[in-house]
This record gives sequence, C-alpha cells and structure tokens, in this order.
Amino acid sequence: MDPVNVDRVHFWTGTDLVRVDRTRNEKGSHIEGVTVDAQPTAAREHLFGQVYVRKEKATVEDVVDEDRTNPNPVISPDDPSPSNEEFPIALRKGTRSCTSHPIQRFSHVPLQKYLAYAHGSQCGFCTPGFVMSMYALLRSSKGKPTEEQIEEALAGNLCRCTGYRAIVDAFKVFAKKDDPMYTQHSSPGISSNAFVCPLSGKQCTCGAMSAGPLETSSMDNVCSTNYKHITCGETVGSSYSDKELIFPPELLLRKMVPLSLSGFGGIKWFRPLNLEQVLDLKSRYPDARLIVGNTEVGIETRFKDARYQVLILVAHVPELCALVVKDDGLEIGSAVRLTTLSISLKEVVSKRSFHETSACRAILEQLKWFAGNQIKNVASVGGNICTASPISDLNPLWIASRAEFRIVDCQGNIRTTLANNFFKGYRRVDLRHNEILLSIFLPWTRHFEYVKEFKQAHRRDDDIALVNAGMRILLEKNGMAVQISEASIVYGGIAPIPYLATKTEFFLKGKDWGPDLLDGALDTLKDEMTLADDAPGGMVEFRKSLTLSFFFKLYLWITVDLEASGSIIRCLQPSYLSAVQPYKKVTTKGVQNYEIVKHGKPVGSPIMHLSAEMQVSGEAEYTDDAPMPSNGLHAALVLSSKPHARILSIDDSEAKSSPGFMGLFLARDVPGSNKIGPILHDEELFASEFVTCVGQERHNFICKIVYVLIHIFSLYNVFCSCLGQVIGIVVADAQENAKLASKKVKVQYEELPAVLTIKDALRENSFYPNAEIFLHKGDVELFLGSGSYVKFIEGEVQVGGQEHFYMEPQSSLVWTVDGGNEVHMVSSTQSPQKHQKYVAHVLNLPMSKVVCKTKRIGGGFGGKETRSAFIAAAASIPAYLLRRPVKLTLDRDVDMMITGQRHSFLGKYKVGFTNEGKVLALDLEIYNNAGNSLDLSYAVLERAIFHSDNVYDIPNVRIRGKVCYTNLPSNTAFRGFGGPQGMLITENWIQRIAMELHKCSEEIREINFQHERSVTHYGQPLENCTLGRVWDELKTSSEFVKARDDVNQFNAENRWRKRGIAMVPTKFGISFTTKFMNQAGALVHVYIDGTVLVTHGGVEMGQGLHTKIAQIAASSFDIPVSSVFISETSTDKVPNASPTAASASSDMYGAAVLDACEQIKARMKPMALKNKHKSFAELANACFMERIDLSAHGFYITPDIGYDWKTGQGKPFSYYTYGAAFAEVEIDTLTGDFHTRSTHIVMDLGCSLNPAIDVGQIEGAFIQGLGWVALEELKWGDADHKWVKEGMLYTRGPGSYKIPTVNDIPLKFNVSLLQVTLAYLFPSFACYPVTFPLTFMFL
Repeated sequence: MDPVNVDRVHFWTGTDLVRVDRTRNEKGSHIEGVTVDAQPTAAREHLFGQVYVRKEKATVEDVVDEDRTNPNPVISPDDPSPSNEEFPIALRKGTRSCTSHPIQRFSHVPLQKYLAYAHGSQCGFCTPGFVMSMYALLRSSKGKPTEEQIEEALAGNLCRCTGYRAIVDAFKVFAKKDDPMYTQHSSPGISSNAFVCPLSGKQCTCGAMSAGPLETSSMDNVCSTNYKHITCGETVGSSYSDKELIFPPELLLRKMVPLSLSGFGGIKWFRPLNLEQVLDLKSRYPDARLIVGNTEVGIETRFKDARYQVLILVAHVPELCALVVKDDGLEIGSAVRLTTLSISLKEVVSKRSFHETSACRAILEQLKWFAGNQIKNVASVGGNICTASPISDLNPLWIASRAEFRIVDCQGNIRTTLANNFFKGYRRVDLRHNEILLSIFLPWTRHFEYVKEFKQAHRRDDDIALVNAGMRILLEKNGMAVQISEASIVYGGIAPIPYLATKTEFFLKGKDWGPDLLDGALDTLKDEMTLADDAPGGMVEFRKSLTLSFFFKLYLWITVDLEASGSIIRCLQPSYLSAVQPYKKVTTKGVQNYEIVKHGKPVGSPIMHLSAEMQVSGEAEYTDDAPMPSNGLHAALVLSSKPHARILSIDDSEAKSSPGFMGLFLARDVPGSNKIGPILHDEELFASEFVTCVGQERHNFICKIVYVLIHIFSLYNVFCSCLGQVIGIVVADAQENAKLASKKVKVQYEELPAVLTIKDALRENSFYPNAEIFLHKGDVELFLGSGSYVKFIEGEVQVGGQEHFYMEPQSSLVWTVDGGNEVHMVSSTQSPQKHQKYVAHVLNLPMSKVVCKTKRIGGGFGGKETRSAFIAAAASIPAYLLRRPVKLTLDRDVDMMITGQRHSFLGKYKVGFTNEGKVLALDLEIYNNAGNSLDLSYAVLERAIFHSDNVYDIPNVRIRGKVCYTNLPSNTAFRGFGGPQGMLITENWIQRIAMELHKCSEEIREINFQHERSVTHYGQPLENCTLGRVWDELKTSSEFVKARDDVNQFNAENRWRKRGIAMVPTKFGISFTTKFMNQAGALVHVYIDGTVLVTHGGVEMGQGLHTKIAQIAASSFDIPVSSVFISETSTDKVPNASPTAASASSDMYGAAVLDACEQIKARMKPMALKNKHKSFAELANACFMERIDLSAHGFYITPDIGYDWKTGQGKPFSYYTYGAAFAEVEIDTLTGDFHTRSTHIVMDLGCSLNPAIDVGQIEGAFIQGLGWVALEELKWGDADHKWVKEGMLYTRGPGSYKIPTVNDIPLKFNVSLLQVTLAYLFPSFACYPVTFPLTFMFL
C-alpha cells in the first residue's frame, strides 16, 4: 500500500484517549496503528470533565439495540455536533487539543472578560465549563440569543460557589435587548456620544468605566458592573467567525469514511456510514452495543464497571438519523439527537394544525425538563427507548401517543410493534440479537384527542423523575354530552417498566366527561396503584399521591379546553385554574446594594478576583493539573464493602496480574503510626486485621467498659468501621489501571450489627465517651415544671446532612526528595498543616522534613479541613516506600462516599412562653451523627449549642448535647459548622409558638430579639448589636407588609398553587471556638523593583482571601494591587497555620500581613523622611542600598477570647455578624413543585475589604442553603431507605444528588450590605465574615 497522507486523530472511548494514525490510499482507508495515550486520565478529566459532571443521569441513554450491557462509546472530534464546538475554548494546560489552533495565554474572548470582571468566577474550577456553554450558544445561534436562551444554555452546568447570579448577569450583556445595539444604529433620543447599556438598551454612563471598581452606594446588575463594556455587536453569533477559535474547518470538510479501531483488552470500535454496514456488523457481532452519544454506556463503564467488547457508533448513519414528516405522522430515526428532535417538533407544531400536534407538544414540553443542552446535543431518541429505564421521561409518552417502533433485522426485514408491547421487563425490550431499532413513528393526534406529559423530580430540570406520566384521552360528542372513546394512562417510576393503568383506562371508556367521572377514576386509580414500602426510590406515599395528582391535572386541563371551546358548560371555579397553569420561568433579576468605604486605595474597593482571568481561560492550575514526573504512579483506594465487619482475609493475587500494577499497601506497611485523627487518634489510616465497631455490644455496661479501654490502651483501631473505610491503597502506572487493580483485591468479612442513624444510636446507647456537653442558664424547671402557669410546647426536629459537592475532588500528589529523606506534596486542602502533620505521623518523620503546598483549591466548604488529610497520608505510604511520586485523585462517587458530609442532627425541645409569645424557658436535647470517628464532631456540637438561641433572648436555658457513634464515614466540618443546625431547630419552635398563638412568626421573633448588652445563654454580652437595623432595613427593602398582603390575596384566589413568605434573622459568632486556633502568621518580602511577595497560612478556595490580602498589603504600602503577588500557601514558609475556616481568615491573616507590612514600613520610614522618592520602587532600592531589612514575619492572635465549659464562663467569640433574609416561595400543592420568586438579603459586614467578593459569597451561601433545605437529600442504606444496601450511600454523584442549578435561583435576587457607621471603621481593615449565616437563611 502506498500511503497518500496521514491524519492523526484523538478519540475518547470512555476509558482511554486513543490516538489513531490513519493512512489513506486511493482504495479507501484503514488503521495503521493504535496507541493508548500515556496519561489518558489527565487529558480525559480536563477535556471532558464538564461533560462527565452532567452525564451521570439515568434518564438519558444512547443504546439502540437490545443488549443491556454495553462498552464504552466514542465522542469523536470529527463529529460536528454543537457540543464539539466547545472543546477549543477552555482547554486546560497540559491537555491535548483536538485541533491545530494554538491556545494563547490570556487571549481572552469577550465573554471570558465579562465573566471575570463581573465577579462570576470564585474557585474557578467550574468556570471553563460555563465559558464553553456560553461560547457554544453564541457560536451556534442563528439570531441574537435571548436572556431565556442564555439561562437555558447554562442550566446544564454546576457551580457550588457563586450562586449563579453573577454568571448569568455577566452573560446577559450578550442578550438582545435593543435592536440598535446590534445593528450599530443609535436609538431615538440618545446622543451620538452617549453610551448605551447593552443590557437595558438605554443611555447610561457605565460604558465610560475603566476596569476598576465603581464608587457608588447602589450597584445593580444592569449598569454597575466592574468592567469596561465591549460592543455587543462584536461578540454575538457569527461575528466570532473570523476572530475566535472555531471548530476546525478541515474536520467539517473532510470526507467521512468508515472506521474500525482496536483497543486494550480486545475492544473493537466501528463507525459505519450506512444501514447496510450497521446490519453487517450486527450480524458479525450480535452482542455489539450501538451507541450515539455515550450518555448511558459511559456511565455504565465508568461507574458500574461494565466492560463491553464491541461498540458500533451509528451517529453518522443517514437511515437512522432521518426525520420525515408524513401525511399521517412523524417518522423519527432511532439515532436522531434529542436536540434535533426538539427543533423539528417546534417546526412541526408551528406548521401543522393545532389538533394534530398534541402529542408533539407534550413530547416537546417533556424534553424541556429532560436534561441539559450538553446531554440533549448528543443523546439519541432510540438510545433512551432501548435502555428501557423505569424512569424514562419519554417512554410513557410514546406508549400513550400510540407510537409504533420499526425494527429491522440483519437481513433487512422490517417489523413493526406498538410501543406498549415493546418493554418486556426491567431494562429488557422486544429486540432479538440480530435486530436493531430503526425508527419511531408518531401519529398525528385527532380532533378532541388530548396528550399530556407530567413529571415530578427533586429538581425541576435535568433530574431523574420520581414519577412521570404520559396520558391520552380521545373524546367524542354524544348529543349534549362528551364521552371518552379512548384512554391511555401510563406512568414511569412506578414499576420496572412503564405502567399502564389498565383498570382505570377500562373505567374511563364510554363515560361522560364530568365531576362524577373524576371521582370514580381517582378511586379506581388509587386502588390500582400499589407500591411496596421498600420499593426502590422510596417516598412511596408521595409517589402514589403523584399518580392521582397527575390525573387530576389532566382532568382540569382538558376541562378548561372544553369550556373554552364551548363543548361543555363552565363548571370549574376560577381558583382551580392554578392547577393547570404551566410554569414559565422568567429571567433572573437582581440588585446588589453596598457602599464603598476605603482604607487607602485598594482596601474597600470591589476589585476583581486576582485569579479570575486565569480561571476564565482555564489556565488556573489545581492539584490534579500538577504535571506527573515520568516515573510517577497513580493510586486508588481499596475500600470496605461492609458497614461493620471483621476482616478475615485480603487476597491480592488477582490484582497483581492486573496491567501496570506496582503494589498494594496495607496497615502492616505503614512505617509510622496507623492511627490518625485531627484531635484524637481514634481512626485508622488503613483498617487493620480486626475491624469491629463500638456499637456491636448491646449492653450499656459493657459499652462503657469498652469505651474506657479505647482511651486507656489506645485500642481504638479495633473499634472503627464503616462501609467505604480505607483498607489499603493500590498504585499502578495509570489511574485507570490503579482503579482496575483496586477492584480486584478480594476481602472476606464476618459481618457484624451496624448502627447507622441517630435513632439507632439512641436505641443502642452508642455515644462517644467524654463527648457530652451540658449548658444551663437560669431556672428552667421553674417555668417548665408541672405547676408552671406558662404555655409550653414540645417537639422534635430532625435535620438532614448535606454533601459538600466541591467541584474539585480530593487530590494529593506526594513525592520524596533528597533520596527519600524529605517528603513534599501538593494537595487540595483547607489545612496544609494537617497534611504535613498526618504524613509525618504515618511515616514516622519529623514535621520539619515534610512540606505541603497549596496554590488554590476548587471549593472546600469545610470538607477539606480534616478529611482531605488522610488522602495525602494514604498516598504518602507508597510514595515513601517506593521512592516514586504518587498521585491520588478521588472520583466523585468515591469522594462522596468516604469523606463525610454535614452532620445530621436531632433536636428534642420543650419551650415555655407567655400568651404574648415571649419565650421564658428552653429545654433542649441535641444529638449529632459523628460517623465512625470523632473528627470535629464535638466542636460542631459545641457550635450548634452556642447558636441554639439564634438571635433570641431566652432567660432560662438548659441544653444537653451528645455525639453519636455510627457506622457511617466520619462526618466533618461544613459551612456553618453546626451553627445552621442549631438555628434551624430554634426557628422550628419559634414557628410552632406562632402557630399556637395564631400570630405571625415575624411578630414572635421581634418580641424576643436580643439587643445591645443582652447576655447569651453562655454568658457573653452582645456589643455593637446591629440586629435591629438589619431587620428594619430588610422589612423596608422587601416591602414585607405589601408582600404579605399580596400573598394572602394570591392564596385566596388560587386553590392549588400557594405562596408563602418568611423573614429569618441570624447571628453568627466569629472565632474558632478552640482558643489556640485563633492565630495566624504571614511572611512579606519587598523587592527592589517595588513589588511585594506575600505568603500567609490561609488557603484560596474561591472566597477571595488572596485578593483581600493583596488589597491590605497594597493599601499599607500605598502601591497598586498589581504590585502585590500572593504566593502559594506552604508549610515551609508559614508554619503551624490554622485551617482556613470559621470565616476568620480575612481577619486573622489580613492582620498578620498588616503586622508584617507595618514592620517593614517602620524600617523604611527614616529613609523615606530623609529623601523624597518618586516611587515605592525607588524607596525600596534606596533601603536595600542602606542594608535595611525588607522582609518581615507578621503574626496575629485574636484578643480577649476563650471559654471554659466547666464553669460556663468566658467569651468564645470575638464578635458577631448579623444578617436577615426575606424569601417568597410559590408551591404547587398537588405535586410539591416550587420556585423561589423573590429573595432579599441584608448583611452587616462592617467595613468590607471587598464588597463585590463579599456579595458573591453571600449569594453562594444562600443558594447552598437553599439546596440543603429544599433540594439535596443524602440517602443511606438505613431503616428509612430499605431499598439501598445497608450502609451504602445511594446519592453519590450528580445523577442522584441534586444541587441547585441556574434555574433554581430566586427570580428576584437582591443583596444589600448594611451601611457602615463610625463605630465600624476599624483601622485593622477587619471585615465581618459572610459565609456561614447565609447557609441557614433560606429557611
């Protein structure tokens, strides 16, 4: 063969990045060679990481044939789908580009600049994904995008930091608001020299701004953004074509040829180009998997360990991608993408008669909530059908709509089957091994034929349905009556296959349409719907009620239409119409209101995050971006599969034969101590030979003896176990090889009884010893005793946990230096010092020989304060023993399963109060679920008890708290650190009092408010209490009285949709409650060119700490912020640093840096007075020439704090920050569907170091709190979730655990910072922290 030319293409197969050298000749093409990339994991995670976050969704499928076990499909870079256009825009450093276009450093496109300057990037880990989604929208839009289209394009992306508002606002500048802005013509009445706001289309002055901050007391989201506007006409749609990176034209123009690839383990991958080739391949490989978008098979292979040998990509087969409009219906090829289907259905609906398209409109509406655009761009219709998921959103509709499925065999024979006969069992369909799904025929609907879709999920969009349905009713006139001639009622999420309510259908046929029909149908449906108490998915009663609600909505929907057409007499009450009014999301609006109070030039200015430009370009590096040395190894953990068991044996023989295997390390291999823990060394790095747990004994007396032995003889390693506990660590030459080998390690167990919940712990008396807290004030018995004259209530509040869901998973890279004498590491952690301490401890090295560095982390929220340390310690064992670098980066599912979450709590209260609502006494028992080690659970309980008063003056208080031991992974710090749980319990009984007295809850709150000099239940008097000011300002800004009247009127007029409002205050104490942790160090160097290098002990995790520190240093030296560089956090620069937590870092590290700056300034002062210098650089050089030390170590301790639990006296907090939030929520009472209409927040931050960053923190904390109380739910295998394996976390990925998206934020989102008074002008630049209280405020 004489080669003509060679193309090199990279393909993603789901497990490997495969490089294909394709050699062409005149006769066609074939594969000359296939090589697997040496570092596939890094390229995969960075290039496709955003896709993976959104792909874990069980309702989006890509399999077209009958086999239910399919290998990894391919996303090919020569596929010109919209999702591929995203690739070039946000490649991270170190990844391979699929194009020949160079990626230039800091060559930002306008949308990247807008995002950076609008404060839309905090930790930055998710930022490239948002840039990609927005860029794809602008590149693919034929017209100017609307605000609705922009929000829809971003709905498939996740962010945990920002609260989304800033991101949406940054991109709304591209939305069409005023034609002259896009046609380059002036609007009438606007002078030619005036700047027109791209968002409002009106004259304003924002265009004249520089990239610096705007000095105003009112910052809104239209004109008051911190960037120079770029002409929108230059940045919309096709205007990019000759300016920006585009999908490579050479790939678009290339002639398609069939491909055949071979991969590791004998995997074969084919790309046929016509149906004949597909059928030929299917005949040769009957078990082959047909794929289109990899949206299901990729999940199976990555998360379910599925392995498939033959894959056939059918995305380029014309016969399967055809979509034909016929006289009697619509024929849809099985490989048609969901996005293509949506576009075609919209066109059909606009052109066909209205009565013909009822089914089309139902499918179109269902697709709206089906998935994000990233999924719909690649997922296929046939794949979703053939995966036969019990909760498929579309399959019930195909059945209800009388759809027919056309099936072809390998000989070309075609047969047709009705959709209701296609599904045979759980993920089994009517396809033989020699058949594939060819197309779907959707008939037009007839006159008086109604098809309606329904779906209810935890989160409205891009979520797995709890229950969905497709329903069809065909009516006919019979004299004056309207009768049902046909009915089809089909549910998803009720049974292993779509459930046809045949009894209800039979009941409906021939019945007259009217109220009697509804009553009988609901009774029949209720009897027909049966779900076992342990049915998979749980929520049995709620799901059964949804089946009735859906039919009720169908009845009302049809009745409204019949009344409107005059077919029946009007009988519905106007208030019932709310049940059928469709939800239409309006675009989010918001105002950010703050004043700028400057100390020097930079401090107090709302400048941009220092790393924002790098983050929007994808060039900001995180731990997993650290380049691996050529001899580096990848690690994977061996985890326990039992919640409580004794290890009988560990067999690694199969793992040793795994490709690339380099070693398995267990407890016996640990050079130092195997016992670790942040406070007590009460857990094991690797579970040892004997693994039981404290909760195994059922007798209280024996339990107490065991607990004593634990501490006296340090035998706690014998008593700790949970499902997911680390047993060992495997290292291999590639990450996929390490994970594969770790799963081949066989562990045999002897199972033991497990304690999983707080109620289990109470029943078994399973508590940590010496972890009980008692706090009291006044005489509780006097007011709550039997002879008391006051009213009292008692109740119980159960507070669930929450997953941190930081975007960057836990990761550490560890290596030795100097022949193994020292150990260095780069880690994603909030506490480098703990990593240093843990590694030194397990390696038996002095801490002086261990160095941990952290540049930035992709979110933390407390989850990387202590639970990240054992990741580094585990990786350090093979790195130290093998003298080779080892990287350990957890997959999302493993991270969620083993690293702990926010503590669940149980509160039991009894409250005494007067007839007016004044609280007199509180008796509270409070418990938290620690998991299988103490970690920080005792301190979390302390904080919860401190905040159990929230903002209320309670004269008599008695609180008992206990830490529960369970067989779950150890829970840990999370934003608020127990405070939100304590406040939630308080607000529960406040609401109960209001209900008991028939009063407004806001009235009860107000009469119990603390005030200046009030003394808390732990004895600390309040100083500078701004609660009243905050509350009054919120009442005014939210127009609370008017809002309450409007809500009452709405509720009176609407039977099935209701609105509610609430105002909730918070008070949060600032300081670590452990006194010694309130210290901070910093190192400052001044160089002779006038630049300043700052190193401090805090970690940048998106909260803008480094930016604020740079502002402080710049203000102190009176230099620009650009002259200050913040170096990475490193234990060899600033030793013994406390974790970056407790909202205290700006205070402490800012003061430490200021201390160092003042030392240097004091040394420079004589030289400055001696001579006049033109610049700071000239002064620095002059000082150097005079041998003046220009380096200083700064130090700060929080003064006058400390609390003695024994005496109940002291001052645990340096000060308090106050806040309050107003929220208005609308809920569908038939389904539970809700949205937040309006939110107003007022926070007292004192003098903000950077108000723009602080506002971003407020918004992000509020949305995280919204997720905690309204969307996110941890489902463990316990008594409440019997369908989950005991001790297993079911919600361990974005497919089952739903955090808020763009579509979940309030429609109106206003944030105000309390205006500063003279009392708060602190010379130390201190600012009030903002993150913790807002987590709670959504309540």
